[in-house]
Amino acid sequence: MHDDCTFLTEFEACRWPLSEWHHRDHIKLAYLYLCRYPFEEAISRIRDRIKAHNAAHHVPDSPAQGYHETMTQAWLRLVQFVMDEYGRTTNAEEFYERHPELSQKLTLRLFYSRELIMSPQAKMEFREPDLTAFPTSKNRKPGGQTIG
Repeated sequence: MHDDCTFLTEFEACRWPLSEWHHRDHIKLAYLYLCRYPFEEAISRIRDRIKAHNAAHHVPDSPAQGYHETMTQAWLRLVQFVMDEYGRTTNAEEFYERHPELSQKLTLRLFYSRELIMSPQAKMEFREPDLTAFPTSKNRKPGGQTIG
């Protein structure tokens, strides 16, 4: 286990080992960026950094591999919702451990059909869910600021 600063520094410098880049790390990265930046800036930064990390590690951008816009934004939206509802934790690992609902990759299937989430269009640009809308927080004001 690495501390948040080490993880973020190594990931942003494209030195985080591809062998250690798993779903857990995606969620932790989303949490760390959402703690530091407004939602839209967090999306932009995570998109840029994942693409740079993939390029540095020669991950091909194909229908089955590489950056996926809808999955990235969907997970950021879910992490933001959980943060709004339950608050921040001491670190990203603690956040991940406290919220096992974020640990299952198949969670997105509650919102998206397989056909939509696996479509080339969803990989290239964000698509809204086709099964059910994302939850909205009672702790978020219009405009995106958290209440409290």
